[in-house]
Parts: sequence; structure tokens; C-alpha cells
Amino acid sequence: MSDVTRYIETHSENPAYNLALEEYVLTHRTDGNYLMLWQNDNTIVIGQNQNAEAEINRAFVEKHGIHVVRRTTGGGAVYHDLGNLNYSFITDAAENDRMAQRFTAPVVRALRELGVEAEASGRNDILAEGKKVSGTAQRLTGGRILHHGTLLFDANPGMVAGALNADPLKFQSKSAKSVRSRIGNIRPMLKKDMTLREFWDYLKGALAAGGLEDAALTEEELAEVRRLKETKYDTWEWNFGASPRYGLENRRKWDGGILEVRLAVEQGHIAHVVFYGDFLALCPLDGLRQALCGVPFRREDVAAVLDRFPLGRCFGGIAREEILDTIFDLRKIEKEEMK
Repeated sequence: MSDVTRYIETHSENPAYNLALEEYVLTHRTDGNYLMLWQNDNTIVIGQNQNAEAEINRAFVEKHGIHVVRRTTGGGAVYHDLGNLNYSFITDAAENDRMAQRFTAPVVRALRELGVEAEASGRNDILAEGKKVSGTAQRLTGGRILHHGTLLFDANPGMVAGALNADPLKFQSKSAKSVRSRIGNIRPMLKKDMTLREFWDYLKGALAAGGLEDAALTEEELAEVRRLKETKYDTWEWNFGASPRYGLENRRKWDGGILEVRLAVEQGHIAHVVFYGDFLALCPLDGLRQALCGVPFRREDVAAVLDRFPLGRCFGGIAREEILDTIFDLRKIEKEEMK
């Protein structure tokens, strides 16, 4: 990030609007480096490939009036409130942009300069004092990359735990405690206390190593952002979508994340397929899903289709054979043979 960085604020706490503005900058401001700092008010943000209903505590969400919005990047569901600060880097993609270090390094450095012993850890986390203070995700499109993340500054851990369903593949227990124990706030870790606004102003400078200049969208561009918000991020179809019953449902946890496959097979051929999970996809799976429809439900035929796609970008760290093992779950086959 050596060149001057253009800084944009959304001037909104509405998650649908913020995500729409972020997407618009990614797809329409196609030159230079951009930094955004922004907040959402009481929101669950669902990963691109997640089953929304499975990720949220529906009763808790409705009781507390929590927004549920899907983003265009992979990874897992996260809870935002006004104690959380989000950041977005948008710039030209580099050859190694499957690795997040290019963007997490300046965030870790900025936290360390405040006396917080931060470190990048796992697939997409930043930890401090053994607790997760940031989760990140990425998207590649048109030679540009979006890398965004959360920063838990002074968030309400009880709301985080209550709003999200704890996945039994991730946690030993489904209790709220298992979620709460994994996360931490930055503010108590600071050597010298500061408000969130002061933290915001500090990051604005700290994350723009090559210099910073304020930027803004034109009225015409903002009108397009509002249109995108209304036609995409405000819709049930995007945020939840239909989740029909399928003839086959397999779910596995790999080092690269959780992968769930739902398939309808008719006359030996794949009729419908959906992939869910918190894997760190860099691009949508629509093309792969369409290519699999009509293919014989055989491992070698499905493998041939997979080989036509950049699986590292589609499924993050989940490998080709792991995808096939999830679809054709050998554990279930072995159990059937034992009966």
C-alpha cells in the first residue's frame, strides 16, 4: 500500500447501505487504493456461502431488532454493534492475494503501536491476549481485491453470543459461553484508554502508509449505491433465499473451514446443488453450481467439472479431494457397508 490512499466514509450505520457502498467502490472505482472505516448498528453479517437461518438465533434476533445482511465475501457470520469498527481495503489484486497478510499486517502493526499484543492467527483472525479481536474476508473481481475486517473495540459480548448460533463443528459446546470465550475487546487491552472515535481517527492515519486523501462519491454514484441497497442488500432473496430440501445433505469440517453440500439427484444426474460454509471464498460459486447441473452423480464426473474452476478462489483452503469427499461422503458409505 505504498501509493496515496483515498479515504471514504459511508456516513451511515445501516448495514445494507454500507455493504452496497463498499461493493460499488470495489466494482466502479477501479484505480488506486481505497480505505473505508465504517460501523453497523446491531447487525449479523452472514458470509456469502452460509445458510442464514442456520447461523442466527432467530428468536433473539427478532426480540432485539437485529439486522441480518449477507456480504459478498466468504467466511463466517459476525455480529456488529456500535462498539465494533469495520475497515475495508480496496486495491489492485496481487498474485498472492489468497494470503491475507498483505492487509492484516498493517492492522496488527497499528494495534501493536497502541500497546496491544496483536498477531495474525488461523485462517482469517487477528488475536490479542489469546482472544479474537478481528475476523477478515476477501473478494476478487475484475483485477481488484476487497479485504475487509471487523475490529472489536468495545462490543457487547452478550449480544454476540446471543445472536449467533454456536456451530457444534466449531465449538465443544453449543452454549453461549463457548462463543463469548473466543472473542475479546481491544479497549481493555490498550496501554492508554481512548474512545472509539479517537481509535477511529488513529486507524485512519495508521492504515494509510503512503499518505491519505479524503474522497467522496458523486451524487450520481450515491444514487447507484441506494439502488444497489434496495435491489440487493435489502431483499429477502439475497439475505436468506430459498433453501429447498435436497435428496443428499453432507457436511464436513476441514482445515480450510466447514463445507456443507446439498444435492438433488434425478435419474442419476445432479438436478440442483448448493454449497454452504464458512470457507474463505474469493469469488461467487454460481458458475460452478450451474456447471454441475446435469452432470452424472459420479465422483469422476464431478471431479472433471471441479477441474475447470479455480478451486482455491472458490473454496479457500478446502482442497479438491476434500470437496469430493464431502459430496461423496465416504464415512456414510462405510456405515452402509457395515450394516
